[in-house]
Amino acid sequence: MDRIEPRGHVYNGMPARELGSEGWHKPWSGGNGGNCLEAMKLADGRIAVRQSTDPDGPALIYTADEMTAFIEGAKAGEADFLLS
Repeated sequence: MDRIEPRGHVYNGMPARELGSEGWHKPWSGGNGGNCLEAMKLADGRIAVRQSTDPDGPALIYTADEMTAFIEGAKAGEADFLLS
């Protein structure tokens, strides 16, 4: 995945449009009517996440370690409570 070098200060909750329109990927896209999570790897190694149906909405910014912990936890079933 390409790393994106955003302009200006990157912070949690910033408008996703300020990160630009290039570099967003839909790693978890499926048959959900276009409601997808989009992710972008930033140049400093952090990961930005946004809702695909609201590309101008807030971007959540996570460290690589935070994203790794989330994905590994989800794979281990630790997030299954979100589905019930």
